[in-house]
Amino acid sequence: MRAFQNSANGRYFMRNDGMKRGILTAMLLLCAPWAGAEVFEQTLPNGLKVVVKEDHRAPVVVQQVWYRAGSMDEKTGTTGVAHVLEHMMFKGTKAVPVGEFSRRIAAAGGRENAFTSYDYTAYFQQLHKSKLPLAMKLESDRMHNLNLTDAEFGKEIKVVMEERRMRTEDDPRALLQEKMSAVTWQEHPYQHPIIGWMSDLEAMKGADARDWYRRWYVPNNATLVVAGDVKASEVFALAKKYYGGIPKCMLPPRRQYTELEQVGVKRLVVKAPAELPFLMMAYHAPAVRNAAQDWKPYALEVLAGILDGNESARLNQSLVREQQLASEVGAGYDSIARGPSLFVLEGTPSEGKTVAELEAALRAQVDKLIADGVSAEELQRVKAQVMADEVYKLDSMFYQAMQIGQLESSGLSHRDIPVMMAHLRAVTAEQVVAVAKEFLKDDNLTVAVLDPQPLSGKPKAAAPAGGFHAH
Repeated sequence: MRAFQNSANGRYFMRNDGMKRGILTAMLLLCAPWAGAEVFEQTLPNGLKVVVKEDHRAPVVVQQVWYRAGSMDEKTGTTGVAHVLEHMMFKGTKAVPVGEFSRRIAAAGGRENAFTSYDYTAYFQQLHKSKLPLAMKLESDRMHNLNLTDAEFGKEIKVVMEERRMRTEDDPRALLQEKMSAVTWQEHPYQHPIIGWMSDLEAMKGADARDWYRRWYVPNNATLVVAGDVKASEVFALAKKYYGGIPKCMLPPRRQYTELEQVGVKRLVVKAPAELPFLMMAYHAPAVRNAAQDWKPYALEVLAGILDGNESARLNQSLVREQQLASEVGAGYDSIARGPSLFVLEGTPSEGKTVAELEAALRAQVDKLIADGVSAEELQRVKAQVMADEVYKLDSMFYQAMQIGQLESSGLSHRDIPVMMAHLRAVTAEQVVAVAKEFLKDDNLTVAVLDPQPLSGKPKAAAPAGGFHAH
C-alpha cells in the first residue's frame, strides 16, 4: 500500500510512489462530488474520539483506528517497537486466536491491514456496511485484550528483521533514504528508521512490545474514524457498545523535540549494489501547526507542484526533456506531521551524466525560480492541475477516512480542511518565491548520493511466512 504517506522505510518516497502528498493530497478531497458529505464527531467518556463521515454512494464502510504513537515516541535502544507491535496486534486475544482476526474479516468479504509511521500507527478494515459491528467487536477486543506472548513475539521479530533486510538493506534507494534521515536530523527522533535499527530488533524482547502496548494503546490516545454508507447516530451507538467499556489510562509525558538549526551543507555517499546512481537533496522545512495562521506550508506545497506537479512541470520539462540531464526527477514535501518536515528534490542522472551535474541543474532551477518568479498563469495552472489529479486519485471512502485520521493524529482537526483549502487557493507567486528563498538554501540542506556498486547476482530471499503488513 505504497500510496500511504508513511512507511516502515521512512516518510519520503521516490517518484515512482508519487511524490505529491501533504495538503495537496489530503485536502483536495473537498473538490470531489461527495465533498458535501457531513462529518460528525463525538468523544466517549473514556476519551476515544469518534469521527464519522457519511458517504452513501455504495453499501461499503471503512473503519480505521489511529493511535497517536509512532516511531518518534520510541526510546533509543528500542527503535522499531511501534512497528513490531503493529505485527503483534494480529497475534490474537483470548477470544480471537492467532490468525482468526484476518480470517473472520476475509470471511465477511472484507479486507484489513495496518501501517506504522513516525507519527502514528493505524489499523483498518473495509467491508460491507452490515459487517461494521463485526469489525468493531474485533478491533475493540485487541485494543485491550491482546495476547502478547514471548513465543509469538519470538516468531514475529524474525519476520520484522527479514522485512528490514528486504525493504531497506536490499533496496538501495530505501537504504539511501534511511542513511540520509540519520544525517539530516541531529536531535529529532525522525533520525531513526520506523522499522528500527537491526541491532535494536535483535536485542528486543517481548516485554518491550508489552510495555509499548500498555503505554499507548488506550482509548484516550486513539481516534476511531468510520466512513461510508452509515448513519452517524448508529455508529456512535456501536462505538459506545464496543469501545465504551475500555478504561482510559494516564498517558506518559511526551517530550517536545526540537531540531537544532543547521549550519552548512551536510553530505553523504552510500555505496550499495545498484544499477544506477541516485541523488536526494533534503531541505529542512516547517509543517502546519496552526491551520488558520500558517502560510508557509501552503506556499511550499504549491512550490512542490510548480517543480513537479505534472509531466510539464519545471523539473521534468527542463532536466528530462530539454537538457536530458536526468532520466527521472522530482520534488516532494509533507506539510502534515507531528514534527518538522523536509522539502526533497531527487533524481537519477541520464546515462553519461553525473550526480554532480544533476545537483547543479536542480540548484539552477531553484535559483531561476527565485530570480524570475512565478507567473500568475503558471500558478493557477499548477493549482488546477494538481487539484484535478488528486481528486481523481483519491475518490474513495478509504482515503476520506485516511484524510481525517491523519489530521486528527497530527495535532490538527478535520474541521481545518476548509481553512486549509482557502489558504492553499490564496497562495501568491510572491509567497512561493519567498519560501523557496527562505528554505531552499545550503544551511538547510543535506545531500545524499547513491554510489552504485556491482550487483551480486544472488537471488533475493523469499518473504518469510507470515508476510508483511502495509506500510
